[in-house]
Amino acid sequence: MKKRNFELTEKQRAMLKALEEMPDDRIDTSDIPEVLDWSNARRGVFYRPVKQQITLRIDADIIAWFKARAEGSRGYQTDINRALRRHVERCEREMTR
Repeated sequence: MKKRNFELTEKQRAMLKALEEMPDDRIDTSDIPEVLDWSNARRGVFYRPVKQQITLRIDADIIAWFKARAEGSRGYQTDINRALRRHVERCEREMTR
């Protein structure tokens, strides 16, 4: 696989610096359509939590259950993470009641 070069040139850095320093009211947004209907919007679509590699001891039967139900390219660890996240979200909702 070809390695990509993401280094910016001095000219590109200068352009970004100028944009950063430009006040919002000077930015031309005339070519950007205003979104009025947000009914199909989805929250957090681009959010990806940072993963942390750890060692975790889990009962063998639990691991076997998740491995047996792992689908396609999605691994059992992804399913375990999803189950844990749903549990945390449910607990947080209950705490705010």
